Amino acid sequence: MRVFLVAGEASGDQLGASLIRVLRAVDPTIEFAGVGGSRMAAEGVPSLFPLSDIAVMGLGPVIRRLPTILRRMGETVRAVQAFRPDVLVTIDSPDFSKRVAKRVRAANPAQATVHWVCPSVWAWRPGRAPAMKPFIDHVLCLLPFEPEALRRLKGPAGTYIGHPAVERLAEFRPQTEEEAASRADLVKPTVLVLPGSRMSEIRRLLPEFLETLPLATPADMNPDWVIPTLPHLEADVRGRVAASGLPIRVVVGEAEKLAAFRRARAALAASGTVTLELALAQIPTVAAYRVAEWEAFIARRLITASSAILPNLVLGERLVPEFIQEEMGPLSLAPRLHELLLESPARQRQLEGFARLEAIMKPAEARPPSALAAGIILDLARKAPLFQA
Repeated sequence: MRVFLVAGEASGDQLGASLIRVLRAVDPTIEFAGVGGSRMAAEGVPSLFPLSDIAVMGLGPVIRRLPTILRRMGETVRAVQAFRPDVLVTIDSPDFSKRVAKRVRAANPAQATVHWVCPSVWAWRPGRAPAMKPFIDHVLCLLPFEPEALRRLKGPAGTYIGHPAVERLAEFRPQTEEEAASRADLVKPTVLVLPGSRMSEIRRLLPEFLETLPLATPADMNPDWVIPTLPHLEADVRGRVAASGLPIRVVVGEAEKLAAFRRARAALAASGTVTLELALAQIPTVAAYRVAEWEAFIARRLITASSAILPNLVLGERLVPEFIQEEMGPLSLAPRLHELLLESPARQRQLEGFARLEAIMKPAEARPPSALAAGIILDLARKAPLFQA
């Protein structure tokens, strides 16, 4: 059996690597090829080209990189056709991966294709759901309401397999008495500051987050402020922290991030997947986000979701305070973070809501998302004409 994977950014690379491990455990003879990053390469599947060539976000950066993206798209399509996989697995990055899948299906109508991570058709551009149906056989969903959204919008069939963070609950939560004590500490608690994983987010959010911290600090409290970041952002983040004069620790890498999560009492975070990780880690959070004004102008006319925060969307209520665009600022963020640092009703409400969220997020089958994904992918591959031949 042959499996071709297309992962267009770091999060997809991680999902692809976990899938490769599970599939190899089921059948060591499976052959893999694809587009990915360092994690997939570590599993023995080197990428056709550097992931950085296509891992861009935002209209401006995409336009500037468009010639490279289009060239890499053509190379990927040709590589899929040459490899002749029993199943093509596209992972996230819908603008890139879906175009690859569409062109591959046009050339070979029998090509079995699975897309992992449902595009946010429930939030904006719902027409993308039916548009996927001719070239995507099945969608692996990370949020429990997405299969029904796909059905309602006349898209491909979808299955909720669980979010990767569900597999990692133990990594996010206290593992020692010392870590548990840090969450209860009202003198020097660990507090996470998470301004995003892209340079544009650091530039727009971190300055205002830094201004918020002194305003949010309760009397007689000396928080251990921690900013987990990525290697390519480290120099910029450290420079901004040094200029602020605030006693903030900057840590780099996944292990340091997880260690900070296990100790954290509260968090100030950019909107995104991290808000779901924080909720599942049972860390009360204030969330915020800001984009360029022209991007916000377009978004206001396209986005239909009631919230920009994933835990709020899953629960169907505004549990995590969110401050978007002009609402975001130190004077609005600080009071909400302040009350989460104390033993307050707002803090207790979030903790109770996060317990409900965990119950909703756990899939019906007690298997990890990557194992459920592998089962669906193998089943589809075995039914595909290429495999049967």
